[in-house]
Parts: sequence; structure tokens; C-alpha cells
Amino acid sequence: MPAVAEPAAPRGTFLEVLAVFARLGLTSFGGPVAHLGYFRAECVERRRWLDDGAYADLVALCQFLPGPASSQVGIGLGYRRAGLPGAFAAWLGFTLPSALALAAFAFGVQAVGDVEGAAWLRGLKIVAVAVVAHAVWGMAQRLTPDAPRITVALAAAMVALLWTGALAQVAIIAGGALLGLTWLPRPAENAGARRAGAAVPGGVPRRAGAVLLAVFAALLVALPVMREASASQAVAVADAFYRTGALVFGGGHVVLPLIQAEVVPAGWVDDATFIAGYGAAQAVPGPLFTFSAFLGASMAPGAAGVGFAAIALVAVFVPSFLLLMGVLPFWEALRRRRAVRRALVGVNAAVVGLLLAALYDPVWTAAVAGPRDAALVLAAYGALAVWKAPPWAVVVFGAATTAALAASGL
Repeated sequence: MPAVAEPAAPRGTFLEVLAVFARLGLTSFGGPVAHLGYFRAECVERRRWLDDGAYADLVALCQFLPGPASSQVGIGLGYRRAGLPGAFAAWLGFTLPSALALAAFAFGVQAVGDVEGAAWLRGLKIVAVAVVAHAVWGMAQRLTPDAPRITVALAAAMVALLWTGALAQVAIIAGGALLGLTWLPRPAENAGARRAGAAVPGGVPRRAGAVLLAVFAALLVALPVMREASASQAVAVADAFYRTGALVFGGGHVVLPLIQAEVVPAGWVDDATFIAGYGAAQAVPGPLFTFSAFLGASMAPGAAGVGFAAIALVAVFVPSFLLLMGVLPFWEALRRRRAVRRALVGVNAAVVGLLLAALYDPVWTAAVAGPRDAALVLAAYGALAVWKAPPWAVVVFGAATTAALAASGL
């Protein structure tokens, strides 16, 4: 097999990458797919840090890994441009604006006090229904195009509705992988899978990659053990969010059921606050995984909330760094294995089912109390899916409409 071509030595600086990705973090609305478009326009077309082939291979690698794919692509672009400092700069610039905004929103909700009956909060929850429904439909069209995969998705949704908890999520994903290997049709070959690419950022020695993957696995085992042995909430938060970042396939909205199963049953955040924060996350640019900063800040007031926000935010993204840098040296060989691609077909179908179950519980059950709420859901969905309105505008519309209806006595 031809060797993977090594990219040129990094030419950029930490500050250069930070400036580029901070601007993207302030302006990249629209979710993971839109983020990939922004990245390509900035780094491929405008700055020519890499060509289209290399960018496509990096995207393929990040879609293969669990975690937030768009953030991982950003980390890879930063690494290619300026090495490990560039990888950190890309993550920091792209993540920090929305993380700060959502943490500030969490403290604002705390300052207001009991917001359970607030009309604007109901608007955020209603918009969340439309956003998740739109995500389910889009992912279903792309990831479950035939009867066997639709069947896997529906079965996954049924299991998720009947069996709740973090263990259920892992079991459903593992079951999807097994069905992909044994029952689902084989994925079609494509040129990208056969090409002896020069593609993703290299430069990580295989030994270093193996060490990083070992650290990833060790933390996945050690953090739950530490959580059981310790009464520290900080350790429990680190474990919950690290496991979420390590196990969620599909990124974006798929984080919703996994993270809800971690924080709501534990009593750290109630359902109303959880859905309100998820709705607010649609109104800010950057990665949806910064929702973790809102959840951490919601766990306690003042400095403790700041600490939990930082722990949750870092913990949910650490697996992305470890996996991306760990897999890079092995990616060219790994992506050629048919068994890996077949397992991913099943995992992707199961992910659609998980998100479908989350659309009902907690999203629909927490938001829709009657015909008027359902009508607003349809209006928000039409704005997103038919008229292609930006999510932040739909969020503003939902909050303003419910507030206006409440003020008018309707």
C-alpha cells in the first residue's frame, strides 16, 4: 500500500490561527454542515492552507470519529497550519464565543429566578422541537435511505424510549454497529475510500498516536471509577461530559439524548432549564457542544458555576483532541477496512433513532402542552425547513411570539 504523503511543515502561528477561528466562532451560524462550508471558504478558497482533496479527507476522518465533527475539522485545520498550538488555537477561537454567551445566559436565568412559567422560555422550548425535528428529517434522508436502515433507526428509537439512561445509549450504538456488520447492505465503494490519499494532516508518529488512544481509553475507564470513589461533583461532571464527548456519534443535535441522560436524572439541571438552554444554543454561532458550558453554569451560582462550566466544556471536547491526534497516523489503513465502514452504516442508522426518541422525550413532552404550541412548532419548522431561515432568527421569533401572546392574554 502506498505510504501516506506527509504535509508540508506547519507555516502559521498560534495567533494567526486564533484570529481566523475567533472570527469564525463569532459568525458561523447554522450548525455543523454550515460550519464545514465556512471552514472550506476560509481555509481552502480564501487562505489556501490546503486543497479540496486534503480538506475532504479531513472531513471524512472527523465524520468517522465520535464527537463534534465540525470542531474536529477545525482542530485538524489548526494543526495542519501551526501544529499542536494551532490545533488548540482553532478550538479556542471557534468555541469560546458561544461558550461565554451560553454561560452568561445560564447566569441570567439564575438571576431571574424561577422561569418555569415564563412565556419566552416556552418559546425557546417550542423552537427546540422544530430544530430537532428538522435535524431528524435531514439525517434520516442522508443516513437511512433504505428499508433495512430505517428499520434499525425505528428499533433504536423504540429501545431508547423504553430503556433510558447512559448505558442504553451505548448499547444502542453498539447494536447498530453489530447490525451494520451482520445484516445491513454493504456500503458502496467510493473513490475516497480507495484513494491512497495525501490527505489529512500527518506528522504524528504512530507511537504517539497509540499513546493518545491509550489515554483516551484510560480516561473512559478511570473517570467512572474515580466518580464512584469520590463524592466530588466536579469529578462526576468531568466523567459525564467526557463520556458524552467520547461516545456520541454524529455530533451536533445527537448530543441531546446522551447529555440529557447524564445531567437531568442526576438532578444537576431540571428538564425546563435543559430545554431552555438547548433552545438558546440555536441562537448563537459556533459548535452546539458549547451547550455544555450552559449546563455547567446552571449547576451552581457564582464561582462554582463558572468552575462547572469550564469542567463541562473542557471535558466534552478532550476526547476530540485525543481521538483525532491518536487516529491520524492510522487513518489511511483504517478507512480501507470494509468492516469499519459497514459498522459505521449501522451506527449512523442507530443515531437517527436516538435523535428520533429524543424528539419525543424530552423535547416534545417538555414543550408542547396543547394545539397552540403545536401550531407554533409547525410555524418554526416551516421557517427552518421550507424558507431556510437562520436558526437564531427562528429562536428570536419563537421567544418573541410566545411573550407577545402571553402579554395580550391569549
